[in-house]
Amino acid sequence: MIRIHLKIAAAVLVLALFAAAVAFVVWANDEAPATEIALNALNSDSQVFVSAEHGWVIFHPAETPRPETGFIFYPGARVDYRAYAPVLRLIAAQGYFVVLTPAPLNIALFDTNAAARVQAAYPEIQNWFVGGHSLGGTAASAYAAVHPDIKGLALWASTPADDALLIRDTPVLSVYATNDGLFPLEMVKDSQDLLPADAEFVAIEGGNHAQFASYGPQAGDRAASIPPEEQWTLAANATTDFFEKVLR
Repeated sequence: MIRIHLKIAAAVLVLALFAAAVAFVVWANDEAPATEIALNALNSDSQVFVSAEHGWVIFHPAETPRPETGFIFYPGARVDYRAYAPVLRLIAAQGYFVVLTPAPLNIALFDTNAAARVQAAYPEIQNWFVGGHSLGGTAASAYAAVHPDIKGLALWASTPADDALLIRDTPVLSVYATNDGLFPLEMVKDSQDLLPADAEFVAIEGGNHAQFASYGPQAGDRAASIPPEEQWTLAANATTDFFEKVLR
């Protein structure tokens, strides 16, 4: 009799775990879609060449296929990774090789080593930076913390999960938006304890969480008081300024 009850309990547990797994997959795949503006930003023009290589989206200056410096970007959770095309192409236009990596189940933490495959695919790139938005920045932090060859880390509305970067003393840029409802100023301040003392913090006045990309409004976020195009430009310029400072 006890054996029967144990078998029933085990079967119930298996079913419960299966149901939870299915629910998680459904939740993770309920991604915020890239806007038409973002999808149009995937088209090449006279300034920036855009292509799909090895499952990634590659941006680089039209006249310089392989610049010396590359930037590997991890997207935020439950967001169509293509939504970051408008801001990333602005970085590429300033002379950088930019790689946008999709994430398994739309969660970059499930593939923190994505940058390793990118670096292996393009050995001609001399200087590599990594970065990401929101949870994507957390994934990029985990990679930078254990790869000393990474020149620096660019966080957009994001924080590391631990203080591993303090040990490595990796150069870090933290870009945040003053109207961000998902990464508010309190979290920005808390993140300082997890970053090197010389980490650079740049505020985008009037920006919000969703406008680091182009996927529309996000639940829990606050309204932005600047247009998305302005936030993309400010985020891109802060990031390329950071690259230049580190490489001087």
